[in-house]
Amino acid sequence: MAYFLRSSLTKGLQHVSFIAQVRHIHGSSAFFAAKVPMSRFDGDHYVNYEKLAQNLDIVKRRLNRPLTLSEKVLYSHLDEPAECEIVRGESYLRLRPDRVAMQDATAQMAMLQFISSGLPKVAVPSTIHCDHLIEAEVGGDKDLAKAKDINKEVYNFLSTAGAKYGVGFWQPGSGIIHQIVLENYAFPGILLIGTDSHTPNGGGLGGLCIGVGGADAVDVMANIPWELKCPQVIGVHLTGKLKDWTSPKDVILKVADILTVKGGTGAIVEYYGPGVDSISCTGMGTICNMGAEIGATTSVFPYGHSMRNYLKATNREGIANLADEYKDVLLSADSGCEYDRIIEINLDELEPHVNGPFTPDLAHPISLLGKRAKENGWPVELSVGLIGSCTNSSYEDMSRAASLARQALKHGLKAKSKFTITPGSEQIRATIERDGQAAVLREIGGIVLANACGPCIGQWNRTDMKKGQKNTIVTSYNRNFTGRNDGNPETHAFVTSPELVTAMVFGGSLDFNPVTDELEGANGEKFKFECPTGDELPSRGFDPGQDTYQAPPSDASGVSVDVSPTSNRLQLLTPFNKWDGKDLDDLVVLLKVKGKCTTDHISPAGPWLKYRGHLDNISNNFMIGATNSENGEMNSVASVLTGEYGPVPATAREYKANNLPWVVIGEENYGEGSSREHAALEPRHLGGKAIIVKSFARIHETNLKKQGILPLTFVNPSDYDKISPADKISLKGLNELAPGKHVRCEIKHKDGSIETIKLAQTMNEQQIQWFKAGSALNRMAEMKQ
Repeated sequence: MAYFLRSSLTKGLQHVSFIAQVRHIHGSSAFFAAKVPMSRFDGDHYVNYEKLAQNLDIVKRRLNRPLTLSEKVLYSHLDEPAECEIVRGESYLRLRPDRVAMQDATAQMAMLQFISSGLPKVAVPSTIHCDHLIEAEVGGDKDLAKAKDINKEVYNFLSTAGAKYGVGFWQPGSGIIHQIVLENYAFPGILLIGTDSHTPNGGGLGGLCIGVGGADAVDVMANIPWELKCPQVIGVHLTGKLKDWTSPKDVILKVADILTVKGGTGAIVEYYGPGVDSISCTGMGTICNMGAEIGATTSVFPYGHSMRNYLKATNREGIANLADEYKDVLLSADSGCEYDRIIEINLDELEPHVNGPFTPDLAHPISLLGKRAKENGWPVELSVGLIGSCTNSSYEDMSRAASLARQALKHGLKAKSKFTITPGSEQIRATIERDGQAAVLREIGGIVLANACGPCIGQWNRTDMKKGQKNTIVTSYNRNFTGRNDGNPETHAFVTSPELVTAMVFGGSLDFNPVTDELEGANGEKFKFECPTGDELPSRGFDPGQDTYQAPPSDASGVSVDVSPTSNRLQLLTPFNKWDGKDLDDLVVLLKVKGKCTTDHISPAGPWLKYRGHLDNISNNFMIGATNSENGEMNSVASVLTGEYGPVPATAREYKANNLPWVVIGEENYGEGSSREHAALEPRHLGGKAIIVKSFARIHETNLKKQGILPLTFVNPSDYDKISPADKISLKGLNELAPGKHVRCEIKHKDGSIETIKLAQTMNEQQIQWFKAGSALNRMAEMKQ
């Protein structure tokens, strides 16, 4: 394997070197300095590099080989470093994350599950961030006020639940979870889990920040070791230097082109090499953020000068000083470490990219975009350009965009296309208002939206385009699946850097290349944009803006958390039924999915976000975006009871009412995209027993296991073609379920004939217990008895 050492001599020298480094640190004056808090909000929780170094020493002695950066951070957080089996791509690790972060849409279900556990308080520092429920419509202040009114019940629940159980609460308007985490909570070497797939944004500060479902967050908050299949490690070796129009976004757009949307599955992407030095800390965050689009477990950069500068700028110089001391031991890769795969990117040769439409891995250098758009019949006219989001809303991003806006204004131009700006946080909003970037972006015709996710996740009340009308938008977001931004399946969405979006709204077309093409000024003179420029960090420091953080009280005995039994937004959970110990016979096929099936297809966001705390209500969106292989239509399946076609959720409810358990059949990378566990809770709630596909996305497969649904894959992918929607499926030998053992599947065709195929499963012993108990939460309750 690629990660074994070349010689035993090298192994021995590496271990001696590591021990010497640890002894040097323990003897340094910095080691005896005062304890450094993990954040300004966590006065009683400290950065514990000493403990991590001790754990890593144990692992180093066991493995006796150089480690990559991601291995160092991950293995130093092992619950039992002396005992845990460590085989990349094979074994399961039991880990102790440092903290949990939850956005409001997923926090509802996570907190409802935590309440069901009966525990009095979370065991690790945890936070809730209100960023998903604010709909973009007319502008920041008005949209925020409307959201606070509409979502009052949910915000009150999250606020009081946070106070009751010791969870920090960031009020609506604070900003997007990942930007808040970068500004306050991420630091080099942290292991953080977050209930959002773009949690890896924190890798820009040298931490392993991993997206999970709410049930995983509950485990960590309940002081249960968190389980993760030991990732492989993909190295991205960066040489050269970013310059001119090329931005950090282009790095990940190129990586997506190389690896595709599933090429990073089961792996951590680790960036290294001399090219790293030309990338800002927030630029590294952009690259790590969008690693979710290649299916990676997470992404990470080594600790360096740009991270130190960012920590100082965000008032965390104490952490920077400590990180300096542990840089070689914990926060950078060992010399001689090996990766499972290496990708080479020369930044000197990297061209600005625009990816899309409909998938984030369809890459186009800007020089070819217009030509390809015309060849493919994509709408060339640009209807809207949108910048900001958790991926690209840093001070540097906004400054580079504003530099182009100033050039256009000098020539008397305003944006030809509609243009929106989404600040990532209250701190960014306040700082770009103070320093003038927001004003100049408004002057060209831009609308500054609320500090929230907004159009990036479908929270966009778009009025300029009718549903079904073909059009093109270009964004600096991360994801561009069909209908994701505005609910319109005919919107052709492309992702690129904020500076390219800004330049392109003046050209108003996909065939305008701002790197080479000229525009005509108001006076008729031609001009070409000069390369965008912008400060990495504000010279006057960040303006924190309004204080929007609510700390949990020291005594929560007087706090009550109420959930009305008549609420249509919130619903207390009842446990799922345990497995009855029998094989699953004659399961009907609710839906055989054709093509891409992301969590946006399984459980759409947008207007459905308001039901994220009410399992029964949100289940009415189950699979409404998936394409039925039988008729090529969405949300239209034939009932085996009546023969009539109807919506998927209604048909599932009909089967459940008639005690007809069912399965869903799917294709590759099923469940890619968001970490939303509702995509696993809904089928469980509606009577589903198994999901059988060619392959799963990591987070969704884990979410299914947590809820007691069998996630199964075809041993022979072509067996997908053997199943028709009229067939019945039997899963045999479940009493003998064991790690690595195949499940026998009998397909009973309409004519009575039976075919037998093999299905693979990746459950370990603990996950098999989740299935038998009916869910991971049920198993937790059993173990407490």
